[in-house]
Amino acid sequence: MRTIRIHHSGPLASGALLPLDERSALHLLRVLRLKAGAPVVVFDGQGLEHDAVLANGHNSRLSLHIGLARRALPKSPLSITLAQGISRGERMDYAIQKATELGVQFIAPLLCERSVVKLDAEQAAKKLTHWGGIASAASEQSGRADVPYIVQPIRLEEHLARAVAANDARLRLVLDPTCQTGPSSLPADLHDVELLIGPEGGLSDTELDLAGRAGYRSLRLGPRVLRTETAAAAAIAVLQALHGDLK
Repeated sequence: MRTIRIHHSGPLASGALLPLDERSALHLLRVLRLKAGAPVVVFDGQGLEHDAVLANGHNSRLSLHIGLARRALPKSPLSITLAQGISRGERMDYAIQKATELGVQFIAPLLCERSVVKLDAEQAAKKLTHWGGIASAASEQSGRADVPYIVQPIRLEEHLARAVAANDARLRLVLDPTCQTGPSSLPADLHDVELLIGPEGGLSDTELDLAGRAGYRSLRLGPRVLRTETAAAAAIAVLQALHGDLK
């Protein structure tokens, strides 16, 4: 039997009665057609989840009786940050959805030279809310008790400058179909990695050079050139298979 999972971005306490937001309530009542007494799992997005029971339901008003905390799906031993060049509409949604399903911890949307999408402050805020909803729903579906943290969209140059300033031990990789270095060349003891992927049309030569100067190592995923949203899912899956929990 399928486990119905709900993300609630707030504290959870055993024994409490939790009112749900309208989106979650309508999904449970109208799409899944659940009745009072139906069991669900609710999680806080930070790694904690509880058994719960549907208490009552009327139109878009719905509450849950929160039960005891239960063991959540553990995080991957490999912490992955996806630095994704912003692409149009469904392509970006797909990249975020699949990255979440595959266990990415952080997502950094980047405005690149070849990004078709141009965002002002208001548009960026709306996109951030939309992408957060995509990640939340993907966590519900995939069994995660946490949701990837998506940072405010910034320009690639600023992101690279922050990477240089961080001066940490994270391995930073940039996908480049023209290089000759594949995943088998990565260190065996990999625990923290960032993956930089360009938008439609990829990263420009100037951007690849800037990434190299910022300490990013070029990585190639086989002989075929992948679409930006395919590249994200494929690269993350390879990294998880070699160093994470896809084993």
